[in-house]
Amino acid sequence: MRIALNARILQVPRTGIGHYLAELVSALTHEPGLELSLFHGRGWSSSLPTAVMPGYSRLTPFLRQIPGAYQARRWLEQRRFDRGRSAAIDLYHEPSLWPFAFKGPTVITLHDLTHLHYPSTQPAARLREIERRLGQGVQQARLILTDSQFVADEAQRYFGLGPERFVVAPLGVAARFHPRTHESLQQALHPHGVNPQGYFLCVGTLEPRKNLSLALRAHTQLPLALRQRFPLLVVGMAGWRGNPLGDDLHKALAAGHVRLLGYLPDEQVAQLLAGARALVFPSVYEGFGLPVLEAMASGTPVILTRRSAMPEVAGAAGNYIEPDDVHGLCEAMSRLADDEAHWQVCREAGLQRAKLFSWGRCAKLTVRAYRQALGG
Repeated sequence: MRIALNARILQVPRTGIGHYLAELVSALTHEPGLELSLFHGRGWSSSLPTAVMPGYSRLTPFLRQIPGAYQARRWLEQRRFDRGRSAAIDLYHEPSLWPFAFKGPTVITLHDLTHLHYPSTQPAARLREIERRLGQGVQQARLILTDSQFVADEAQRYFGLGPERFVVAPLGVAARFHPRTHESLQQALHPHGVNPQGYFLCVGTLEPRKNLSLALRAHTQLPLALRQRFPLLVVGMAGWRGNPLGDDLHKALAAGHVRLLGYLPDEQVAQLLAGARALVFPSVYEGFGLPVLEAMASGTPVILTRRSAMPEVAGAAGNYIEPDDVHGLCEAMSRLADDEAHWQVCREAGLQRAKLFSWGRCAKLTVRAYRQALGG
């Protein structure tokens, strides 16, 4: 099978979809009978880009100010997509929000419907393009891959489609997420002023649906001695409108018990996850919740909400809270900090749960979807 994949998302700093694409492509290379062609926005290649597009962080804010910039860029990329294919393609897989026009069989991956629930997380011009093109893409696709049953069910209701149009292919966990010894972590954690198992960690883009303000409020309600022993580290880049956490964040930073680390390289994030006492993940909407799986695979207990797709990932290994329950989150953090037996039980449950997920399994389910879309 000759498969075309749109890899343009890897031109930007990697978040969830970028990690999905990179890991899936790597796993697909081990599947027999596949020939992958990757579109990078400017042309085609057989390999993934190793770095983001130069100047992307400076170019994107500029483009947002130009009327019609999204449409113009899309038109140009469509021409390059059509013109640059050097060989025939059996099937086109679009791993992001909307596919290019393509006359052959198309499979898309629909990771979530965030734009419906939280439209403020997207620039207005991009949101209009999503609303205009996603429905067309769903109709174009012979099959729709989702990361979770939750998203498949949600999309079936929203688009009025039958379950036969969907294939659920749960995500996997990259090899860099694994338990690490205290000795191996000491040097990596030293620049952040923390020791292994001596901090709580939040991972995610700073935007309202991640609900990080709940983590900040709960942490400030911990006893002073506990806040000093277990500061809260926050990893992630700001959403397109900047910091939405307002006074909660400023007060916590001023107190010295919260540290905002920004966007970090993949290996540093893996080290921080392995060294944390717990991952605090109070998000109210996720199509999967990859940091939850990555934390469990690293031997780190997880506190999370029982919302959207996250229970499919954490199962019985999660420490669940309500998304507005500051007291409940405070109690969960306190127990994981002070109750060593409970911490060990949660750690082992998470490690066992994480074994159920792999990128190899995701790739096999994806190939099965390809064959189904081709009628085989």
